[in-house]
Amino acid sequence: MAPKVLVSDKLSETAVQIFRDRGIEVDFQPDLGKDKDKLAEVIGQYDGLAIRSATKVTEKILEQADNLKVIGRAGIGTDNIDKVAASKKGVIVMNTPFGNTITTAEHAIAMMFAVARQIPEASASTHAGKWEKSKFMGVELTNKTLGVIGAGNIGSIVCNRARGLHMKVVAYDPFLSDEKATKMGVEKVELDDLLKRADFITLHVPLTDQTRNVLGRENLAKTKKGVRIINCARGGLVDEAALAELIQSGHVAGAAFDVFSEEPAKENPLFGLPNVVCTPHLGAATTEAQENVALQVAEQMSNYLLTGAVENALNMPSVTAEEAKVMGPWVKLAGHLGAFIGQMTDEPIKAINILYDGSVSEMNLEALNCAAVAGIMKAVNPDVNMVSAPVIAKERGVQISTTSQDQSGAFEGYVKVTVVTEKRERSIAGTVFSDGKPRFIQIKGINIDAEIGAHMLYTTNDDVPGIIGTLGQTLGSNGVNIANFTLGRAGAGGQAIALLYVDNEVPAPVLQKLSDTGLFNQVRPLAFDVA
Repeated sequence: MAPKVLVSDKLSETAVQIFRDRGIEVDFQPDLGKDKDKLAEVIGQYDGLAIRSATKVTEKILEQADNLKVIGRAGIGTDNIDKVAASKKGVIVMNTPFGNTITTAEHAIAMMFAVARQIPEASASTHAGKWEKSKFMGVELTNKTLGVIGAGNIGSIVCNRARGLHMKVVAYDPFLSDEKATKMGVEKVELDDLLKRADFITLHVPLTDQTRNVLGRENLAKTKKGVRIINCARGGLVDEAALAELIQSGHVAGAAFDVFSEEPAKENPLFGLPNVVCTPHLGAATTEAQENVALQVAEQMSNYLLTGAVENALNMPSVTAEEAKVMGPWVKLAGHLGAFIGQMTDEPIKAINILYDGSVSEMNLEALNCAAVAGIMKAVNPDVNMVSAPVIAKERGVQISTTSQDQSGAFEGYVKVTVVTEKRERSIAGTVFSDGKPRFIQIKGINIDAEIGAHMLYTTNDDVPGIIGTLGQTLGSNGVNIANFTLGRAGAGGQAIALLYVDNEVPAPVLQKLSDTGLFNQVRPLAFDVA
């Protein structure tokens, strides 16, 4: 059955056609997102939801989204999506961070020109029939110092454009390496240094607890007299009231804002002040950008629904289509390892330790971690998936650690999952053979070679004669067919295990018969999703 996507905001017909061309059923209702009740009523029918900013994806709507797998936001900002609720529901949230980078960077440069030359006020004056040539004295950008706060996707483009204007560029970004700064042709500085030196300051960071009011009253007071400040990133990065006071006092020569702490901005301390340019969040408002992000979100959602590729997700590690092909069997293996150990663990889990050895250690380990944790958590919550499992584990205080190492044994690569509880540690390891099929290769430190099936039976016993016969006779006489039989032991007369792949679920009375023989320390039926 083809996946079904709802488009509840205004996306281009070309983007809608991408879904259709990829074999996805699409329901294009561009005004539905404004009706929260109607959206909640129908959302359960869809595997994907494509939106812009008009649709508000609340916890209430997500509660009804029983089939939803992915939300795609055509644009960068996802403030209109309850990402915590989406993660708990197991829904991937994607955005399109690169579709409007050029457009937003160009808008910042345009705003810098506008405030440097007082263009909006001069235009309004001229339209009014005045000729106030001497009133609008501007400044050149050439040889001025531009302070860029945030040198990521958009900020780096602004740096490049500013250098083309022969500006000196200093950048503050905790994640900017010295090598990258040199390559960009900018000087990496601390924030206080930037504030003291910059003639213009432009912001290009997301709004987080760390960046909120990065230009608050205290930092604004450190700026160079006559500075001009541009914000085309996010409202809330600048204390607008404090900035208004500094503009009125003459310390700040001007400002250009495209974003505000409250939007739509009907009132703001900056409104009406001299040499303050304000636009209504137009950073991404070009024909090219709107088309680009729409096409990009349609491609990303289609790739995920059809191939499992995860691109630009905010609550899940990204996995490219190429990675998905190579990693597919390893993701299944990680899930099976987790499922085994989750079904075997009855007490609360304190920690999950995952070891990657050999070739698998070079893959996308974050995605593999998610698969393993999801497998473990499914034992107590069958509805969890790779998105929701890490969230649930964190809520329960489970510590997750990862170790990778070079090839250390006979296998080209393997994964070992260990769960720690108050009482014990339990571990299992597996690999993927050349045929692409996952296999269990070690349980409790005992080497085995076990094919994985939908229904399995796990037993432990002391290494004594008669175990194979008892298992075969008891299961066979009760109509349970064995597809594959694997044995392993720590040593002669020591601890031994058996792992049987059977054609159907072993009935409870049969399990009891095995236990009643007195030969087994443990008898456990196991189930795996091998589809």
